[in-house]
Amino acid sequence: MSILAINAGSSSLKFGLFNEPDCAPLVTGEIDWADGNRDEAQLIVRPRQGTVVKSRLPLPDSSTAAARALQAALAAMPRGAEAAAEISAVGHRIVHGGPEFRDSILIDDTVKAAIGKWSELAPLHNPPALKAIQAVEETLPGKPQVAVFDTTFHAGLPPKAYLYAVPYDWYQRWGIRRFGFHGISHAYCARRAAEIMGRDLGPLRLVSCHLGGGCSATAVRGGAAVATTGGFGPMEGLMMGTRCGSIDPGVLIHLQRQEGLTCKELDRTLNYFSGLLGISGVSPNLAQVEVAAAQGNKRAQLAFEMFADQVRGAIGRLAATLGGIDALTFTDRVGEGSPALRAAACAGLGFMGISLDTQRNAEARPDTDIAAPGSPARIMVIHTEEELMVARETRRVAGRQRPGPAGPRRADSAKVKAAACLVS
Repeated sequence: MSILAINAGSSSLKFGLFNEPDCAPLVTGEIDWADGNRDEAQLIVRPRQGTVVKSRLPLPDSSTAAARALQAALAAMPRGAEAAAEISAVGHRIVHGGPEFRDSILIDDTVKAAIGKWSELAPLHNPPALKAIQAVEETLPGKPQVAVFDTTFHAGLPPKAYLYAVPYDWYQRWGIRRFGFHGISHAYCARRAAEIMGRDLGPLRLVSCHLGGGCSATAVRGGAAVATTGGFGPMEGLMMGTRCGSIDPGVLIHLQRQEGLTCKELDRTLNYFSGLLGISGVSPNLAQVEVAAAQGNKRAQLAFEMFADQVRGAIGRLAATLGGIDALTFTDRVGEGSPALRAAACAGLGFMGISLDTQRNAEARPDTDIAAPGSPARIMVIHTEEELMVARETRRVAGRQRPGPAGPRRADSAKVKAAACLVS
């Protein structure tokens, strides 16, 4: 039996098929729209045994992407589409769970409605996740599905870290608070950092930087989040690929009052046309911004410098919250792939015990320590394993709800094949 994990992000859809007893990966892969082109995506499939396959194909939305991910995962298995019957459960990374969910949960109509309710605050994530859930319902009918929430890791934040300085009854009446995001990734990286260091996670003080299409940094003590840059929605905090990050709310009030911008226009602009894309005018993908900056594009250089400054500032603030830092981690597309960003983010932090080894940084491949030999704090590049974490949680939650002797309905292989035809 196997578990399928789907991670519908803001600029990618990652997936993995895992062996159920030990969650060993059978197939992993991703569908990537990192260049901002929603008409064409790159599909990468990595079978445990066999050759990595890369292709470009039209995948305009998350429904077809989820169906294609399922078809690609099954195609890499020896039994092909027939392996669908061996999938025991499907897990989904859900970015925003609001206050309703402090743990992973089996998906039903009530859960889907709650995920939909928070789509307004996570428009780049929750709607694609709902489409992926629907695609699985259509192609794997009867299979239990589990929602694994990014917000769960931050549910234990202390009130001083999750409350905003607004009237307290806003929190009491409407639940206005900081929720935090990328929790699945931050949890994994904290554990992996402790493994690399050969240390017990309990006493460690870590700052985890998840830098990709979406970005956040979190302070972790004893394996638990104590502060984070993420907010009420995943737009707050660091500037990101297309999201603005933190902004003076007075700017938004001014634009509404004086310039006549509507809430809908502001929402769309701040979510889809800001961040690296808005400043550089080049791309939401930092790699392309770096290339343009190297070619003399001043706005691209400005976007890079703004981003690096914000990451550095977040590291400093979170380390101060911890009273010091034992390890700093970088993960996801930018965190793993940009030596220049890592170097710029760590520049000037020697007074905190953070000292980067230039050569190690330039040559780094996850999972590795890139700190200088004498650095009091270690600096690690870690390949985040969100799909593995989702698979583990799915196994745990679905395992409590095993069906009776009749078992779940078998997947309709004809529907799986039909879904594949939609995107082939």
